[in-house]
Formats: sequence, C-alpha cells, structure tokens
Amino acid sequence: MDEIDVVIIGAGAVGLAVARRLSGPDRQVVVIERHARYGMETSSRNSEVIHAGFYYPAGTLKARLCVAGRRLLYDFCRRHGIFCRKTGKLVAACSEDETAKLEKLYEQGQANGVEGLRLLTRSDIGRMAPGVSAVAGLWSDETGIINSEDLMRFYWAQAQERGAIFLWNCEVKEIEPKSHGYRLHVQGNDEPIDAHIVINAAGLNADTIAQKAGINIDEAGYRLFWFKGEYFSLRKPLPIIPLIYPLPSKHGLGIHLTIDRQGRHRLGPNAFAIERAQTPSYDIDPSHREVFWKEARRYLPGLQFDELQPGTAGIRPKLSSDGSFRDFIITEESKRGLPGWVNLIGIESPGLTASPAIAEYVADCLKLLT
Repeated sequence: MDEIDVVIIGAGAVGLAVARRLSGPDRQVVVIERHARYGMETSSRNSEVIHAGFYYPAGTLKARLCVAGRRLLYDFCRRHGIFCRKTGKLVAACSEDETAKLEKLYEQGQANGVEGLRLLTRSDIGRMAPGVSAVAGLWSDETGIINSEDLMRFYWAQAQERGAIFLWNCEVKEIEPKSHGYRLHVQGNDEPIDAHIVINAAGLNADTIAQKAGINIDEAGYRLFWFKGEYFSLRKPLPIIPLIYPLPSKHGLGIHLTIDRQGRHRLGPNAFAIERAQTPSYDIDPSHREVFWKEARRYLPGLQFDELQPGTAGIRPKLSSDGSFRDFIITEESKRGLPGWVNLIGIESPGLTASPAIAEYVADCLKLLT
C-alpha cells in the first residue's frame, strides 16, 4: 500500500465523523478498527442523548463543541433522515439546598450560548412533568435523543462514498515516526501502513496509541481511567415525555431518566472506576438495582422497585482518576516532535453530540500544517 494521506485509528462515532469530514477525491483516508465493525465500544453504549451544552465550563472544548455539534446534528438528522427527537430535558432540584447549583447551571448555559433554557418553579414542573417531584428545575428546549447506530451508519456510508477505506479486525501494534509521516505495524494487515497524517481516535485506548507514538502519557496528562456505567430499564413506560435529570455529581450527570425511539424508559448510568482489561465486562450487577431505585425516587416518588430490570452497560474513558471534570484533549502534536499526529483523548460525554463539531475542529488543526 502506498503512503496514505490520513490514517484514522478508531471507528467510533468520532473517528467516523472525522473520516466523513476528511475523505474526498483529493485525500486518501484509511480507518483502522480493531473490532469487526464500527461503534463497538463507548459510542454504542451510552444514553443516546443530544446534549444542549450547559454542563461544561464556558470556553472549554466540551462547551464549545457540544453546542456546535448539537446544532449540526439536528441539521444532519433533518436533511438525511436520521432519527432524532427534541424531547426537552428537566434538571430537577430535589431539595432547597440544590437550587443554587441549578441557578449556576443556568448561568453557565447562558455563558455557553445555549438556547431555550429557563428556570422552573415547583408548580411549573407539576404542569410540565406530572409525577416528577422537585422544588425547582432547569428546562432545556434543545435537549433530545438520537439513535447512535443510525448516526454512525450515516458517517460510515458517507465516508465510504467519498473514498475512505475501512480495515476491520486490525489493531495497531507498533508506530514508527518517519521523516515525513508514520509507519504503523498492524496486526491483521499483511504489510505496514505508511501515513502522512495520523488521527488517534482510539477511544478507550487512545492513551495507549499515544504512548506507542512515543508520548510519555503521564507527563502529558494523557493517561485514561475507565469508568463503567450501568443502566436499568423500566418494565412499563411512564407518562413522562421529557428527559429527567438530577443535579450532576462529581462522576457524571447522575442517574437520569431517558426515553428511546420506541417510548421505552431507562435509568442510568451510575459511574464507578474499573480496572482496564483487554476484554472488559459489560455485565450488570443486579444488586445495584436498589441504589438506582433510591436515587430515582428522589424525583420519581411513585416509582416501584419491581419496575426496574437490568439493562445495558458502557465504559467511558476519563482523564481523571476520581472522575472529576477534565476537558477534551484534541491537539496536533508538532510541539512534541510529532508533526501531523493528532490526538483525541478523553472523548467521553458529550462526545456523541459533539462528534460533527470535533470533526470540523480536527480539520482546522490540519489546515495549520499546510
């Protein structure tokens, strides 16, 4: 294989979005994926929520790319027949001492340019979401749901139409920087692959790939920590349309209530650190049902314990060992002596929402090289 213009490592939602954006008649793009198809890890094991963008500190990549990505997603869905629905979302303050945090979220959303936010009283909530108990709330018009499989299929199909090549069941084992690019030794491919530009979108293992390229991931602050999140499904749908969220916690957005395209509800995720493994377990611990029930009953007091049943689980890559906030890392690594190497590390929530904007950001990074 001749030298490739761009190699993308990882075919999750972000890698696919980048492949769609960069591929074309004047640029050869190859995507290397260690699984048998796209989206086998974090991208297909999440809440499938289109986030409005008010959770993240103003000026951060998470804030900027979430807001921009959300707008692009709704446009993609409208123009290309991808399933999405603006459900709206209620963030519930379940006690008086939580109202100050709610107001800070509102102010942060205003600073981020998020449309359709308003603070609600207890009586407002009673009218908008019967059955939900809260002393106050934050309403988001622009929050919605999407089918991640539909979105990834769209990215993949358009990338292919534009000439991108996908190598499945291939895993990068060794990376050699060259004078004008990189040589990738790939298990599952007969010959090494030479590339002028490499995009590291390897998700859960993006730090491992960066390390193979010669980066000290501890000095750089690139080491990832895995956090597992479980979901419990509800046996019967509730008469509630909007998504219901508690106030966010240190580890994430809290155990929230979401709905899918069939109208089925589920609760989750929780978040707890796990050891990294070659083949991680996505099993659900049934004993966690009581914690889910107790957390959800703070805003859904009528929820019955036996309504909960084990659902799915996912794993997200975090850049802090305690799960606290860290921004996305999206950077071209010339300053580390790796020109044309772009790292995308710690791409957790709101990565699905931000995926089209992340692709644009990567394209802008590469323009600086020309």
